[in-house]
Amino acid sequence: MVRRFAGRDRLVIRDLGCGTGSLGRWLSPLLPNPQHWIMQDREPDLLRHVYMDVTSTALVTVETRLGDLGGVTAADLAGTSLVTASALLDILTTEEVDRLAAACADARVPALFTLSVLGEVELSPADPLDAEIAEAFNEHQRRVQDGRRLLGPDAPAAVVESFEKRGVAVQVAPSPWQLGGDHPELTAEWLRGWVGAAVEQRPELAAEAASYLRQRLDAIEEGRLSGTVGHVDVLAVPA
Repeated sequence: MVRRFAGRDRLVIRDLGCGTGSLGRWLSPLLPNPQHWIMQDREPDLLRHVYMDVTSTALVTVETRLGDLGGVTAADLAGTSLVTASALLDILTTEEVDRLAAACADARVPALFTLSVLGEVELSPADPLDAEIAEAFNEHQRRVQDGRRLLGPDAPAAVVESFEKRGVAVQVAPSPWQLGGDHPELTAEWLRGWVGAAVEQRPELAAEAASYLRQRLDAIEEGRLSGTVGHVDVLAVPA
């Protein structure tokens, strides 16, 4: 992808569902060009905390825009060099993913979607409840929210299908989260959220899940828990 932008004077990158700008902070140093980032999110509180490390270079500028990515059109993307989003596709519907792919394809703008969840979790040491928690979590990811059926772990396949039916070349690469190691606090935070969503989906799991969570948190604190959470990155590049 970086080679695609070689020789361009300036890139305009629209980061959808930007949060506080973590994707931009990771990607901007990897691109050799001057860049203007349009950070878009529907949450004004997040936009107020957007942070991009531009202190080391004068080549990156940033603006924020309040808006729902479900309304992005090809006309909105005029002049855009790249559309990005991170950990976002799973909270969209099939129709929203299709509209987003159509906008990118019609505007002939490449799109990079990182850290899309696959619904695959492998923990070591294994526990008999792992599979049931994972199944309930995936059901939660696919829940109906405000009348919208979320894609959850089906999102990567849906976005690939949406682009490919429009003749856009798509590359998919694994980008698993590695649990344990040097960041036990992050592993513990992920575990609480994973188990919490599973219990929200299946309240009958509450008692077993509480014991499971305590044991797993103890294992994290003692450095005995490791694993991976399956994610993929998707790059769609119009010809």
